[in-house]
Amino acid sequence: MKTKSNKKVSFRRIFVISGFSWIFDAMDVGLISFIAAALILEWGLTPQEAGLLGSVNAVGMLIGAVVAGSLADRIGRNKILMYTVLLFSLASGLAAFATTFGIFLVLRFFIGLGLGGELPVASTLVAENVPEHKRGRMVVLLESFWAVGWIISAAIAYFIMPIWGWRSALIIGALPALLAIYMRKGLPDSPQFQSTAKNNTSILQNIKTLWSPKYARQTSMLWILWLLVMFSYHGMFLWLPSVMVLKGFGLIKSFGYVLLMTLTQLPGFFSAAWLVEKVGRKFVLITYLIMAAVSAIIFGNAESLPWLIGGGMALSFFFLGVTGTTYAYTTDHYDSTIRATGAGFANAAGRVGAIIGPLLVGYLIANKVSFHNIFIMFFVASIIAALNVLLLGKETRVKPIQDKKIESNIKEAL
Repeated sequence: MKTKSNKKVSFRRIFVISGFSWIFDAMDVGLISFIAAALILEWGLTPQEAGLLGSVNAVGMLIGAVVAGSLADRIGRNKILMYTVLLFSLASGLAAFATTFGIFLVLRFFIGLGLGGELPVASTLVAENVPEHKRGRMVVLLESFWAVGWIISAAIAYFIMPIWGWRSALIIGALPALLAIYMRKGLPDSPQFQSTAKNNTSILQNIKTLWSPKYARQTSMLWILWLLVMFSYHGMFLWLPSVMVLKGFGLIKSFGYVLLMTLTQLPGFFSAAWLVEKVGRKFVLITYLIMAAVSAIIFGNAESLPWLIGGGMALSFFFLGVTGTTYAYTTDHYDSTIRATGAGFANAAGRVGAIIGPLLVGYLIANKVSFHNIFIMFFVASIIAALNVLLLGKETRVKPIQDKKIESNIKEAL
């Protein structure tokens, strides 16, 4: 039997490995925003082509989220997590040697396939290894590794890309392959999955269950939330460096300014992680979405550098708090037998928004639509997302006293 100390070590290992997966995922998403700005200059990409970089990646993420989420409920969270990390790592390394835009797009699709599969599975694995009254905080803290990855990507763009070029950034992004190999060594799956591993429910039946009377309302609410959040996130953040360049700042200066904006992502995550267990997921989501909407208006209307940086920092703070809470909120809504499937399909709905967002921004920029109007669009999307949670969402926070029996079961399983 494992000691209490061993149980803690086991969870810490799961949490850290999942967290490092997210760091490298965020590095890839962050780096492509900087690489897109560089390729516009080096390869002469049009705004529509630059938008296609993010959207092709999102198509892969959509398919990856659906497939990996469904398989994780059948063969285990840890196995799928390992395979998805390995896939996007290898594809990232190969993308560094792409010689044409077409080849680069194909590899971006495979990067997205691995990345999209990893995110919902990692959040499910972590959520199922802690008691319910700690689940929200731990999943949001897991999401905070995303901010670390974005900060690293901004640092790579500012310090390394000017010297070694954009290809060096993608080679660095291939490093998670080493993590995938390490993950093979005895990392346990979640106790909930182990207790239901003999469940013979088919993948198709799990998908149907998402729309059963028990889950239909929450599935609808989560899909709408994910669609709007990812539409806004990818539409805004993948274009941040390019927006700064298009506003007249040099490439390197723009990377430095975006690095400053990115630094507020971590406190955004940490504040949300603290609040979700104090005041609840629903309150945090609604409040942060409204504040993110206001920040989008400030950034879109800013003319001076201080207002641009201030608006960008506020946008990073509140919107990354939104994304972290969204992951936690999603895992709360489903039983363990379909949790990865539910998280995967909600994530996939978000990828539809992630496909549309960058493409639409590229189209609007090419047609001389002002940044003021573009960011009004994201203001509206964030407000609708907040109303969706207000009207259709329910509070899922579990108080410690309600969770003693569940915590006891988890300890026994470990």
